[in-house]
Amino acid sequence: MTVRDVEDRYTSGLYTKRPLTIVRGQGARLWDSDGQPYIDCVGGQGAANLGHANGAVAEAIAAQARSLVSCPEMFYNDRRAELLARLMQIVPAGLERAYLCNSGTEAVEAALKFARLVTGRREVIAAMRGFHGRTMGALSATWEKKYREPFEPLVPGFRHVPYNDLAALEAAVTSDTAAVILEIVQGEGGVRPGSPDYLRGAQRLCRERGAMLIIDEIQTGFGRTGALFACEHAGIRPDLLCLAKSIAGGLPMGAALLGERIGVLPPQVHGSTFGGNPLACAAAIAAIDFLRAEHLAERAAELGAWFLARLGRIQSPLIREVRGLGLMVGIELKHKVTPYLQALMGRGVLALPAGLTVMRFLPPLVISQAELAEAADAVENVLTQPLPAAAGTATEAA
Repeated sequence: MTVRDVEDRYTSGLYTKRPLTIVRGQGARLWDSDGQPYIDCVGGQGAANLGHANGAVAEAIAAQARSLVSCPEMFYNDRRAELLARLMQIVPAGLERAYLCNSGTEAVEAALKFARLVTGRREVIAAMRGFHGRTMGALSATWEKKYREPFEPLVPGFRHVPYNDLAALEAAVTSDTAAVILEIVQGEGGVRPGSPDYLRGAQRLCRERGAMLIIDEIQTGFGRTGALFACEHAGIRPDLLCLAKSIAGGLPMGAALLGERIGVLPPQVHGSTFGGNPLACAAAIAAIDFLRAEHLAERAAELGAWFLARLGRIQSPLIREVRGLGLMVGIELKHKVTPYLQALMGRGVLALPAGLTVMRFLPPLVISQAELAEAADAVENVLTQPLPAAAGTATEAA
């Protein structure tokens, strides 16, 4: 049996798979089982900011694995303490503490619970097109019906309002609102940046009306948008900041950072067996140090501006808009995106959808300008030439 046969036989069936078996990565490139290289603009769905097989992270994991892998937070731990101190050195002002967990959706679940706990309120306002995860609380904040409807009724008390519409948000936030949860750039929702005025207005409303502002930076954090954290572009100070994806260089990890309005939480209201384990903490320390030493946020700002301008020069009747922030870039098409992603894969470039019509690019921040140029040339070819027959008839999700 081939690798694909084995996975198809035993996997859950939850994932629509591309006909590609990835076996190796280095930097911004991946290789399949036939030795074919690809420029990776999927980037582990945002988890590979530091590139594949990052040496600093790999060495930290190997060294820590020989010392101690698991240590629950009922005990103190040297690596956990080191990571917490390192995080607080780089996060936006006003964030003082961290709850460590294992994924983005766990970070969102924790933030929602903490907001309800400290306010004594139950209502949560989220944004249309927002995506925050697929566990029951995070799913309640997520907009897309195809994710939500099979599992309803979800957690009560959640409402959705249009994104980037401050008047709609002002009408929605009341004395019953525990939290407003927003992305700085909506990722799954189509790579849609929020305006600084909107985000600052959301912060003001939360302060005035006693609600907590939860900012979901699971995909935008750790340099992706050209700042260490995307909320820095608007100069806002969230009460809760949700992180994951690239926090540990690709190893599973998440965090909910707590602002001064949250303070110190009561013992035993939440917890995690594996949260803050020494292995993930060691990887995260190495990842943060590498990110800063290599100035990857600044690199994302520079290369992202170049990539947006290059894609913006493509003359194709298929393109509705090119948008993004840093190296989080989307091309909105006038047609469904799946066949074009399939064709792009045939030209050695891997990219993501963001909804039905948006082609999304999340390359590792270590990608070179030459690799980005190669990816842009492939995109231009795909969007200006007739589709190959196989791609044109592809129906599977990309």
